Amino acid sequence: MPTVTDRVPPDGVPPAVVKAADALVEAARTGSACPPVRTLFDEGDIETAYVVQRLNLQRGQAAGRRIIGRKIGLTSPAVQHQLGVDQPDFGALFADMAVPEGGEVPARRLLQPKVEAEVALVLGRDLPHRQCTVVDVLRATDFALPALEIVDSRVKDWDISIVDTVADNASSGLFVLGDSPVPLTGVNLRSVRMTMTRGSEVVSEGTGADCLGSPINAAAWLASALAGMGDPLRAGDVVLTGALGPMAPAAPGDVFEARISNLGTVRVGFAAEGENQ
Repeated sequence: MPTVTDRVPPDGVPPAVVKAADALVEAARTGSACPPVRTLFDEGDIETAYVVQRLNLQRGQAAGRRIIGRKIGLTSPAVQHQLGVDQPDFGALFADMAVPEGGEVPARRLLQPKVEAEVALVLGRDLPHRQCTVVDVLRATDFALPALEIVDSRVKDWDISIVDTVADNASSGLFVLGDSPVPLTGVNLRSVRMTMTRGSEVVSEGTGADCLGSPINAAAWLASALAGMGDPLRAGDVVLTGALGPMAPAAPGDVFEARISNLGTVRVGFAAEGENQ
């Protein structure tokens, strides 16, 4: 099978972008993390990092993968400060990234996974406006679900800057959605409380307010950003709105469960080494 580096570079795409995109794809394919890609273009060049991301999304679609929504990252002010940015970032969700509720992640499926709990929104209407409001999001949302995002990095040892994570599809890995849809009528997502356990140990806690003040605020930011790029959120899209608390590293044999008040629970396991390979 040819590797990505055997392909002819797309017309008009800068060589540095292709090199970064190739490195990330090869890391995922081989299971061997790559050095940071930020060394390939100007530090802090977020616009170019999104070009890298889009190139690999296009490659995925050309290979038959289907985009079913988006994820928001960097919703924590502390993490934003750590990476030297003042806004979130975003990536795409492919259908083959979904793990069934209560399911198990195969061993070695990811390179260096971590788990975080968040609120997922499923849209019933398009969000085409460049200045999307909270009301727009509330009217467009069909229902909410508790979710676990299993983030991953193709960059060795999670040695990432904002450029690295944006280029790497916002450090996306897999995701798990709860299976009991909850309409937003009567649910204030700002005030929901989250507790996530790994086995019997509580490893993360937080509230809806810890996600840009509310998951609805995060979704409005994302909708505005995507509409401004000419690629708006559409009816049927899944939106992972961002972590409600700290992420926790995952190891083979771990089982995670998150409980979000008024939304329910969501659970996932990680196969032990030697299983599901």
